[in-house]
Amino acid sequence: MDRTANAIKVSGMKLTNRLVAFVTLIVVCAIFVLFIGGAISFRQLGIDFISHYVDGMVEVIDQEMASEQRDNQYFSRWLPKMLKASDVTSLTIYSETGILYQYEQIQYQTIATQQVITRDIPLDSHPGYAVKLTFVPPYAEFAYSIGPLFSLSAAILVIVLGLAWGIGWLRRQLYGSEVLEQRGRLVLAGRLDEAQQGDPREWPIPASAALSQLIEELKEARQERSRFDTFIRTNTFLDQLTGAANRVMFDNRLHTLATDDASQGSVILVRVADWDELVAQHGQEAADHLIQAIGNVLSNATQRFPDAVLARYFASDFAILLVNQAGDEVHPFLAQITNALDKLTPSEALDKDNWFHLGMTSFGAGERRGRLMDEAERALKAAELTGQNGWSQFDKQLSRLDKRGSVRWRTLLESVMAGEGPMLYRQPVFARDGKTRLHYELLGRIKDEKGKVLKASRFWPGVEWVGMDVTFDKATVGRALWWLKTRDYIDNYAVNVSAYSLCQREFVIWLRDALLQTPRSTLNRLLVEVSEGALVSHFDAARPCLRMIAALGCRLVVDQAGRTIVSTHYVKDIQPAYIKLHRSLVRNIHQRPENQLYLRSVLGACEATSTEVLAVGVETNEEWSVVKDLGVAGGQGRLLGAEMSPHPAQKKRRRWGKR
Repeated sequence: MDRTANAIKVSGMKLTNRLVAFVTLIVVCAIFVLFIGGAISFRQLGIDFISHYVDGMVEVIDQEMASEQRDNQYFSRWLPKMLKASDVTSLTIYSETGILYQYEQIQYQTIATQQVITRDIPLDSHPGYAVKLTFVPPYAEFAYSIGPLFSLSAAILVIVLGLAWGIGWLRRQLYGSEVLEQRGRLVLAGRLDEAQQGDPREWPIPASAALSQLIEELKEARQERSRFDTFIRTNTFLDQLTGAANRVMFDNRLHTLATDDASQGSVILVRVADWDELVAQHGQEAADHLIQAIGNVLSNATQRFPDAVLARYFASDFAILLVNQAGDEVHPFLAQITNALDKLTPSEALDKDNWFHLGMTSFGAGERRGRLMDEAERALKAAELTGQNGWSQFDKQLSRLDKRGSVRWRTLLESVMAGEGPMLYRQPVFARDGKTRLHYELLGRIKDEKGKVLKASRFWPGVEWVGMDVTFDKATVGRALWWLKTRDYIDNYAVNVSAYSLCQREFVIWLRDALLQTPRSTLNRLLVEVSEGALVSHFDAARPCLRMIAALGCRLVVDQAGRTIVSTHYVKDIQPAYIKLHRSLVRNIHQRPENQLYLRSVLGACEATSTEVLAVGVETNEEWSVVKDLGVAGGQGRLLGAEMSPHPAQKKRRRWGKR
């Protein structure tokens, strides 16, 4: 929906104001025309009256000239008084031989020529003689007087009062249409919750009832669409029996993680022995109960690993993916799972001491998914050969394993904060055309004791482990604001903030003060990114801070969409500018129809809003072509633009550790 175009269409005067303006204009024009017509009529009547009087005067002069005394002295005795009483300014009796008599009033000599009326009348009884008269028009010297013009003034006053009453009546009658119009504007603005209940005064009533019914049906359709999209995502990537991930989602995440340059972790397979015999003797229902019990145990055990993925890989197999946990670090976790499963009571068809087995393998960067699953399978076979419940590890040496405890992580992070703080690498995000840059994403990086650069996927679990989320987010946002103020004042920058920090009062107050001290034009170029899974988990607590950020002029971005299967109800609530897909969904999307289906469901959830979807991790032309065809607004990845190291001037910035 193009809300800008709709806003342009509905902009302008309200219906009531238009009608009031039209009626007022018509009445004022009528009064003006009546006034002008009356003035012209009065003037013309006066002129006609004077003309008739003058004609009578000329007739008297014509009769008097018939007497024997028609010299100048004769006319001077009686004619001036009559002329003065008639406002005649001058009179001349003349013939071809000369002027017989001439009269002119001195008091009218200053009157302009265009303000007097001149007539030249021949004498009927004396051919060759004529009388030339000049007289003042009627009402020329009259001013407004209450007495003579009281009726006209009263008529105009009555018309004005009637107009005022009529306008008030018209406004009262059309107030319902204004209320209905305002409700329509709310619908166009996407604020359906506010427009759902109509005002009883809305008019026309059928239009109000129709709008209410359509809004109700639209909300139901959107809810149904949201449920359908959630159903699609759930059935595409989740196991319906246990609620854990399915094989498709597990393979996506493992493939993406294994091909990352700075990744490491472990893959664990859990298998129930004699599965076919269990189903044959006790039926599918008993087998499903056992699978649900195992799923609950494994789910509880993996809760302490924020990036862990638990999936039901086959009917009797579970797979666990641990990120940044490899080698000996996983042994306590395997022992925990073994002890928890030992406490379960399996069916009589299974040997209580030999009904489950675990196989584990570790991996570093650049390994293939298929090889890792083969290694885990071989370790599982080794555990089965022991003839008892237990686990086995694939014998594998990884030189890149980085083992740190909480003390080493805290020491490293505190040294980073006491120094120059985290480094911010940049990666551009482009629109569909591949040329228009939407913004840069600022990627946090730190250096370990040996000077090696660690990505956020590697060090962030350590940040959460030692409880330095707020400290790290303060340093990152502070440096991002400095970057915005000192760069070219053109580009937009996106900075990642954890949902946990958005729920902490200390961080919210600091962020509010920092944003209030920043010009609005600068804040308009700042985007705040929050991970989707963590956002949904802490949504109620983080929502006030997110709304504050948006109110101050920043834009919101939800990233890592699809990393976990959650509802997209937050789209309608906080209206983020962008939703960034997790790179595991984009990887080889041209070969994975289920990933394309998931992307279509996300696009459908954003269809009725201004939120746009961006693809992250685009590395091949095939991936970029497919996501563009599906309808994403832009993309980010090595195909479009590689990460750029920090600007050298960044090193001159003050330390951010002490806050």
